[in-house]
Amino acid sequence: MKNSKVNFPTITLLIALLAFGQLAFAQNAKPRKSPKASVMQRIGADTDVVIDYSRPGVKGRTVWGDMIPYGMNPGNKYSKDKPYPWRAGADENTTITFTKDVTINGKKIAAGKYGLHMLPGKSEFKVMFNTVNDSWGSYAYDASKDALVISVKPEKCEHTEWLEFGFEGLSATGATVFLKWEEVKIPFKVAL
Repeated sequence: MKNSKVNFPTITLLIALLAFGQLAFAQNAKPRKSPKASVMQRIGADTDVVIDYSRPGVKGRTVWGDMIPYGMNPGNKYSKDKPYPWRAGADENTTITFTKDVTINGKKIAAGKYGLHMLPGKSEFKVMFNTVNDSWGSYAYDASKDALVISVKPEKCEHTEWLEFGFEGLSATGATVFLKWEEVKIPFKVAL
């Protein structure tokens, strides 16, 4: 076998072209209209609650009862004309993950990752924790796959332009999860 010399100028040129191509691709990527977000809170010694979601903005619109209708969304081509709930965010399923079994508003739910869906109402929101967690939005929502459904009274809050999930009222054994958007807050208690 013949000894071959490494052609450093050619290798350097190839590396530069690859790097430039990656940089050009990154610069052409457009930001999402509803940026991705994730929040996590540890409860107790080893129980994590993680929420992954996309954050739509109010952008001068009326959210509740208009852009997000009260009750089920009417069916459309994506849902095959079947009514569906709100995905509690934008784009992909909003998901909530519990690393250990917990209770939500006093009701037991097993450790796992759940699709988080809601049925908004003026005086009550239904919050559904669905075992299907990998769909786009709520178009294929199937109520028979709900692991838990709770009812929550919405609260008034300061204007929140970008949909936000968070945690408050943290204690050694629990925390209150909230969704805030426009001037509505949807809280529910997660406890060990």
